[in-house]
Amino acid sequence: MNYKGKIFKVPFPYTDLSSSKKRPVLALSEPNEYGDIRFAFITTKNYPSRNQIILKQTDFKSIPLPVASYLQLDKIVLLSKDIILKELAELNASAMFKLLRRIVINETEIYHHTRFQPMEFIPGKSKVNYAGRVFDEQEVTNAVDASLDFWLTEGRFSEAFAEKIAEFLGVEHVLLTNSGSSANLLAFSALTSEKLGDRRLKPGDEVISVAAGFPATITPIIQNGLIPVFVDVDIPTYNIDVKMIEKAISPKTRCIFLAHTLGNPFHLDVIMDLAEKYHLWVIEDNCDAFGSRYKGKYTGTFGHISTISFYPAHHITTGEGGAICTNDPQLARLIRAFRDWGRDCYCTGGENNTCGKRFTQQFGKLPVGYDHKYVYSEIGYNLKMTDIQAAIGSAQMDKLPAFCESRKANFHEWTRIFTKYSDYFLLPEATENADPAWFAFIVTLKDNVPFTRDELTRYLNSNLIETRNLFAGNITKQPGYVNKNWRIADHLDKTDYIMNNTFFLGTYPGLTKEMFDYAEEILESFLKGYAE
Repeated sequence: MNYKGKIFKVPFPYTDLSSSKKRPVLALSEPNEYGDIRFAFITTKNYPSRNQIILKQTDFKSIPLPVASYLQLDKIVLLSKDIILKELAELNASAMFKLLRRIVINETEIYHHTRFQPMEFIPGKSKVNYAGRVFDEQEVTNAVDASLDFWLTEGRFSEAFAEKIAEFLGVEHVLLTNSGSSANLLAFSALTSEKLGDRRLKPGDEVISVAAGFPATITPIIQNGLIPVFVDVDIPTYNIDVKMIEKAISPKTRCIFLAHTLGNPFHLDVIMDLAEKYHLWVIEDNCDAFGSRYKGKYTGTFGHISTISFYPAHHITTGEGGAICTNDPQLARLIRAFRDWGRDCYCTGGENNTCGKRFTQQFGKLPVGYDHKYVYSEIGYNLKMTDIQAAIGSAQMDKLPAFCESRKANFHEWTRIFTKYSDYFLLPEATENADPAWFAFIVTLKDNVPFTRDELTRYLNSNLIETRNLFAGNITKQPGYVNKNWRIADHLDKTDYIMNNTFFLGTYPGLTKEMFDYAEEILESFLKGYAE
């Protein structure tokens, strides 16, 4: 006899077979080696506070239960099959799968609340991280929910995640990828496509950028054979010095590729005006600034293409992951092609012949009618995101506005702490007309202070307060870039100063008042000796 999915009548209390009171139960499993079955109790009453599922008439294989019934997820027990008195009904396979999924999700929530309890902060023993994951049971249950589908590439959660990003930013096209670095590579590579005609980027063309940043903004330029042109930055915004940009533009300049440094928007009015004047592409590296605004409009919506990172340090996370955004349908098609092995076909996973011309076209030197799903018009990659990652990201997107507000509040806490020591430090300032969702709080030592950046950061880290330098410092001096083909526009004086004198602290939403109080004490203890 098969038991799973069937509803039986059993005595209640179930330890007393002579009891006159009987209760229906649903068998969730077949008998184990001892003859015991996992049963879920069913009631006719709807308890709003209970974790339960209503059984509908369409859920039954044949004759349903005669009254409205509710399956109680908090009453699952292991009982002997010998206790069964009578078979009452049977659920259909679809209802059973949905039910088992709900039980797994319910158990996952219980696991989350047990496993991921808030940790007590113990000064001097607990770390004050510069970044970290902030999540609740929804991210965990979404990941498990996606796993139960076992649809391992893009699927329903990917579609939902991309739609949430598009709605948040107000952009037409969002393509998910496996990292922020891949997002930058895809954004830049798309602009090299021959399909763009005279506007395509070609080897030897120049791209305006900065050396005080992260490698992922520079490497796609070099990998595609173009020449980065480095312009110095401004302190205290840490973005490109807009007074120097126009002088850096040459007849070979074709693109501006910049990051909003640590969440602080660069001067978008100037950049976009120059792009229009000189017919340049603009890529916004929005990886550190997802949720920042410039003149009330979200960053990542000004340039021709923008990118986002979902690495754990960023505003939201999928572990590894990224996205590319654009309002240009042609660029969206090209980005998808480069991301999906370079193929010309734009059908999503599991789809076929969306265009209706799968076997009727001719491409390159292929025979007429060659299967369009296997036509490759670009030199591409496989850089897609998995649906499990997207499931986590979809839950994280719901928290993004609150995360951004927390980052702003934490930035102000660091400002309060460091303002007391204005003789020693240059504090960060938002770009004019900008409202940053700060990735970090960046600090630069003033000239002739009695200690070095490294002495201070070593002291902070030895007391479990994490710091980071401004990424590569001056990337032209990094070993991987020393002998590469790049050009410096005028000078990099501020960049070199940052390389030696600048660090940052975290603003992520996991920081607490106790952490700030402790950090304030440690900073005071370091500076006390220099103030006497």
